[in-house]
Amino acid sequence: MKFLIKKALKPALLIVALLAFTLGEHVFAQSKDTVSTGDVQFTEIQTPAQKIAAAKKKQDSLAKVQSDSLAKSGGGIAKGNSDNQGKPKTLWAIFITGFLGGFAAFLMPCIYPMLPLTVSFFTKRGGSRTKGILQSLLYGLSIIFIYVCLGLVITLIFGPTALNSLATNGVFNFLFFLLLVVFGVSFLGAFEITLPSSLANKLDQNSDKGGLTGIFFMAATLAVVSFSCTGPIVSSVLLDAALKGERIGPIISMLGFSSALALPFTIFAMFPSALKSLPSSGGWLNSVKVILGFIELAFSLKFLSNVDLAYHWNWFDREIFLSLWIALGILMSLYLIGKIKFSHDSDLPYLSVPRTFFAIVVFAFTVYMVPGLWGAPLKSISAFLPPLSTQDFDLSAGVGGGSATPIAQTSIKTKKYEEIFKRMPKVRGVDDWYDYDQAIQVAKELNRPVLIDFTGWNCVNCRQMENNVLPDPRVLKRLQNDFVVVQLVIDDKTPLPSSEQTVSKLTGEKITTLGGKWFDKEISQYNSNAQPWYVIIDGSGKPLVSPQGATHDIDGFVKYLDSGIAAYKAAH
Repeated sequence: MKFLIKKALKPALLIVALLAFTLGEHVFAQSKDTVSTGDVQFTEIQTPAQKIAAAKKKQDSLAKVQSDSLAKSGGGIAKGNSDNQGKPKTLWAIFITGFLGGFAAFLMPCIYPMLPLTVSFFTKRGGSRTKGILQSLLYGLSIIFIYVCLGLVITLIFGPTALNSLATNGVFNFLFFLLLVVFGVSFLGAFEITLPSSLANKLDQNSDKGGLTGIFFMAATLAVVSFSCTGPIVSSVLLDAALKGERIGPIISMLGFSSALALPFTIFAMFPSALKSLPSSGGWLNSVKVILGFIELAFSLKFLSNVDLAYHWNWFDREIFLSLWIALGILMSLYLIGKIKFSHDSDLPYLSVPRTFFAIVVFAFTVYMVPGLWGAPLKSISAFLPPLSTQDFDLSAGVGGGSATPIAQTSIKTKKYEEIFKRMPKVRGVDDWYDYDQAIQVAKELNRPVLIDFTGWNCVNCRQMENNVLPDPRVLKRLQNDFVVVQLVIDDKTPLPSSEQTVSKLTGEKITTLGGKWFDKEISQYNSNAQPWYVIIDGSGKPLVSPQGATHDIDGFVKYLDSGIAAYKAAH
């Protein structure tokens, strides 16, 4: 649970600091400023996960694993990023991310100035304090209802399993990149993204009606009028939730987002005198918007990197990614200290203490990334970066010796698919294989069990395992000396030769890519669609112990490897 919450908070870390900066800045420095409120081709992606549920209904049963330990673990398809991590924890992480996004949206110039007007409306319209509070509660619930319905529509359109496939779909990743760039540029002040004014006018007219209908249309008017500010944030948290792979992720995300958006209106309607303690509207609101614009641009690069890796473009390397993040960090730092200004910004006569501290945080983070240009691991953000294997200049190359299965000790002299996966994230000292049949042959020759690592180019949890768990000396020693390690990349888009293309017995779909081949093996033989997914088998392909998902308990993972070694020795 601790790791998942930490993971969910990472993308929103700058937003949390931003909230402290923006709220504190006005307290320390009242501002009189004003602010305006107003030839790449993709191969078709096979998504067999979409038909898993339907296929399972048609089958009487899936092949069951024969080992006693696996029988104890139970069957079923594991969903999400890790069976060990569990759905409730993931949903909580999605909710918290959406909640933080909602608070960031509340501080936008399109919403924050509306708070005193809306509260005043309810206190006067209600006639009594009790009635005013009741109407404000209905207003808040209407906001939540509208945004949750949006999450429900997203889920219904894409379906419960198709959401997970978005993470590996090249077209969608590229569109996400473009979308976030557009949103980031709009937050910097180049233009505003708005819905048709006729829609806002129509909703505003309906808001004049009395009773529940009028209150609901007031909430709908807020959602439409504030779209230029909330749209980019809503899209970002929806994308984050969709890529988590949870069935109701978008709904939970919108529940968190709308709750954070509705709470201030409800609370201040209950305690209107507390409005006096809030900072008044001013130029600081546009600063919030600009900082979020920089953050949108930074995270857009992650989606571009996903496409580059999956389709082997081999140009968006780690140092290019880091250079762009460092450049954005420098620009953000200069903006915070008033050295650069955008079209809607007001003059900054002096720095407030909160703004100074936030500038220090941004500048320090930027300096932290600089050693990464020469191969520093940057573990705190490594899951978001292209793998270190894409680095052209790496001073740490060669550190960590040994080999899991030295090729000289086998009859195989050329690794299949090695050229394709030369940029695949690797653990130094582990000599990975990339073809299942070759790994089985090597395991027989060396008399070792096989550790299958079902992984992906764009799997964040996989990167966390490769950076924090697998390099541990105890784990590394066992991988080098006791296993044949094979990486089966489920989202690789390399086309299979026509002679190797097959039709999945489980889903009925034609398998045309290398990643599709390995993904079908995972779901059909090992009852899982999770990544990473570790399976220990013997030379005949028989699982020896229960599979293991992502875990950040190093001692537990060592025990898992030891149990596999013990089971192999007992059977051989």
